[in-house]
Amino acid sequence: MEMNAANTEAPAPSALERRVDLSLTIAELDKDIDQRLKRLGKNMKMPGFRPGKVPAQIVRQQYGEQARNDALSEALGNMLSAAVASQQLRVAGSPRIEPKSSDSTTHIEFSAVFEVYPEITLSDLVGVEVEKPVLEVGATEIDGTLEILRKQRVRYELVDRPAASADRVSIDFVGKKDGEPFPGGQGKDYRFVLGEGKMLSDFENAVIGTRPGEDKSFEMTFPAEYFSKDLAGQSVTFDITVKEVGEPVLPALDADFAKALGIDDGDLVKMRAEIEENLKREVKKRLQARVTGNVMDALLAANPIEVPGALIHKEIERLMQVARQDMEQRGMKVKDLPMQPEWFADQARRRVSLGLILSEIVKLNELQANPAQVKALVEEASQSYDHPEEVVRWYYAQPERLGDFEGTAIEANVVDWVLARVKVLDKPVAFAELMGQQS
Repeated sequence: MEMNAANTEAPAPSALERRVDLSLTIAELDKDIDQRLKRLGKNMKMPGFRPGKVPAQIVRQQYGEQARNDALSEALGNMLSAAVASQQLRVAGSPRIEPKSSDSTTHIEFSAVFEVYPEITLSDLVGVEVEKPVLEVGATEIDGTLEILRKQRVRYELVDRPAASADRVSIDFVGKKDGEPFPGGQGKDYRFVLGEGKMLSDFENAVIGTRPGEDKSFEMTFPAEYFSKDLAGQSVTFDITVKEVGEPVLPALDADFAKALGIDDGDLVKMRAEIEENLKREVKKRLQARVTGNVMDALLAANPIEVPGALIHKEIERLMQVARQDMEQRGMKVKDLPMQPEWFADQARRRVSLGLILSEIVKLNELQANPAQVKALVEEASQSYDHPEEVVRWYYAQPERLGDFEGTAIEANVVDWVLARVKVLDKPVAFAELMGQQS
C-alpha cells in the first residue's frame, strides 16, 4: 500500500477523515529486517570478498536503512489493509503515516490518517426542474449555414470608393502618445475587414469613409480595460494611409461552389442534403451537451456531498497536465506560464463530485453501457470520415479505444434516467446562439 511520508503537511480535517492506530512489535520488525539483509547479502558483491560472503556488518551498513524502511512499510501496509477491511472503509487517496510517542520498549506506535469516500444518499429529485433546449433543423438553418460557408470563401475586389463596413482595407499606420510613437502602434500594409472587430471600434470608425491613397490623422482613447496598462484609458493620435479598399464578393451557389464543398459532380441537391445531415448531427450533439450540463447542475444541487480533498488534489494535477499538453500542442512554452492549482480547484471539485454521484446512480440503477449503445456511438462518430467502415474497424481493433464511447453511453443513460424523474421544461434555442455564431 502506498503511503505518504510522515513529515507531509496534514490537510485540514474534514468529516471524511479517519485515524487508525497501528502498533508494531519491535522484535518481529527486527526479525524481518534481518531476513531482508540476509537475502541482500547473498547477492552482494564487493572487492576482496567472494559473492555472498560479504560480512553481515558491512551488509547492514550498506542496506540497513533500506531494509528497515521496506520492512516497516510492508508491515504498516498489511496492518492498515486489515484494519480498513475489518471496518469496511473505502480509502480515498494515500494514507499519511504519523509516528506516535510511546514509552513501550517492545512496540512502536503509528497513526494512519486518511480520508474515506462519502456515504451518498441520492435525492429522489422530486420537484426538480431541468431545462431541455430544443431546435429543429429546417430550411432556415440550412440557408443560414450556406451563407456562412459562402462568407468563408469570400474574395475581395479592389474598388476606388470610400471604405464601408464589410470591406477589407490595407493601411499603413503609426500611433503616437504625447507626440512619440508607442510600442505596437505601427503597421505596414496591414489588412483587416471593417466590422469584424479585429481593431478597436473607434479605430475602425475612423477608417470607414476613407478612400485608397488617402491620408488621415485622428485622435482616439483606448478603453479603460485595455490589456496594455500603458495605453489603458490613454488618448493617442493615429496617422494612417489607406492603400487598398476591397469589396467583398461572395461565391455563387452553383456547381463550382458545390464541388468546393466536396460534391464531386456539383449537384446542388446533394450539397444541400449533405449540409442538412451534417447540421442535424452537429445540432444533436450540441443540444445533448446543453441538456447534459443542465442535468449535471441539477444533480449537484440536489445531492450536496463532501468531497475527499485527496481526490480533488489528484484531479487538479490531472487538469493541470491536460492544460500543459494543450498549450504545448499550440506551440506555447509551458515553463513561461507557471500554473496555479487554485485555477483548477472549482472545476476539479465539480468533476469529482459528479463522478461520485454518477457512480452511485449507475451502480444502484444498473445504467452501465451496453454493446449496442457503444456501437451506435462509434458508427455515428465515423460518419464524418470518408471511409466510416474503416474507422469503426480501427476502434474495435483494440477494446481500450472504446473507453470514451462507453463513458459517453453511461453519461447518456444517467441523463435519460434523470429526465424521466424530473420536470422537463422544453426551451427553444436560437440556431445562431446554439452554434456560437456572432450576430
